[in-house]
Amino acid sequence: MKTAERLTKIPPYLFMELRKKIAKAKAEGVDVISLAIGDPVEPTPPSIIEELSIHARRPENHRYPTDEEKGMLAFRREVARWYKDRYGVTVDPATEVLGLIGSKEGCHHFVLARINPGDIVLMTDPGYPAYRASILMAGGVPYNVPIRPENGYLPVLDEIPPDILAKARGMFLNYPNNPTGACATPAFLDKLVAFAKKNDVAICYDNPYSEILFEGQKRISFLMADGAKEVGVELNSLSKPFNMCGWRIGMALGNPELIAAISKVKENTDSGIFNPIQFAAIRALQDEAPYIDRMIGIYKKRRDLVLTTLRKIGIEFDPPKGTFYLWVPAPKGMSSLEFTNRLFDKTAVVVAAGTAYGQYGEGFIRVSLTVPDDRLQEAMARIEREFARP
Repeated sequence: MKTAERLTKIPPYLFMELRKKIAKAKAEGVDVISLAIGDPVEPTPPSIIEELSIHARRPENHRYPTDEEKGMLAFRREVARWYKDRYGVTVDPATEVLGLIGSKEGCHHFVLARINPGDIVLMTDPGYPAYRASILMAGGVPYNVPIRPENGYLPVLDEIPPDILAKARGMFLNYPNNPTGACATPAFLDKLVAFAKKNDVAICYDNPYSEILFEGQKRISFLMADGAKEVGVELNSLSKPFNMCGWRIGMALGNPELIAAISKVKENTDSGIFNPIQFAAIRALQDEAPYIDRMIGIYKKRRDLVLTTLRKIGIEFDPPKGTFYLWVPAPKGMSSLEFTNRLFDKTAVVVAAGTAYGQYGEGFIRVSLTVPDDRLQEAMARIEREFARP
């Protein structure tokens, strides 16, 4: 049966392809260690699981969720409190907060709510591949804005051509950044707001790594910038800070018109977040902030192990400021794909090639720290043996 032509424009989703590759190798008896996917292995805190269990036993919670498309008001109020306490940001839970089935769906719904066919949507390159797919499925036109190490992996907004800006209606940004680990600055966010106002570009600031920070890096939200709520929304999630990737719960915050538009998309697309998951999320936001600090300590230890190993084989670079990824330069004379393939073929270690995140990802690979310590140690030992210098 012939399917929609729009799907032919969308490349295979990176992580689905990686999972297939890993599964095939394991079926052949290969001891594969995957450092390619950002899916934490440490368990969700027990208090959150217990809260889910309590509410899952209540019959009323097996009906359609409360405030289906918006998320229950109690959850939205707790999100508003969390943002006030953690970022100093004030949002109205009734009109400026929306529950999401993970922040990834928020990316897709933002495009459907804002973009008409033929509109340009700006996105950073390298960048999260799902942005491009969402833009294409909505009939939009993605435009790559390069982010380079010499600029701290921040886009140079003044370099975007005027003819592109004339047709641009939206922009995706993501800091702390996947895949580079870079962080935005308050000064950059002020420039971003001014840029968005001047060019009528709605900002979708995808911020699921907002809590995963190193070396005194301060938490930052797009909504901290003056005027941010006039020009965009921020997406966030409980997946990364509380190891709840499989739970699928997140939030959109910001411009009330955009929030209402995204809500309209949702009310015609899904039936909301399972009530017990929302109650569990409330418990996480209320009680489990110390868990985040513990996980940052774990990621820092793993990060330092990888940095030490790579230095031994002659690869040196600045450590990431945030996220649980390392954006690693390939050895001299080797492309991203060549480095990735050699790691897989010779050491059975899987990483993500930088080019999977865009053309400006050439020359890099992304390494994830979301594996058990013993498996990461084994992966580093294999890499050190393979690339040991004489």
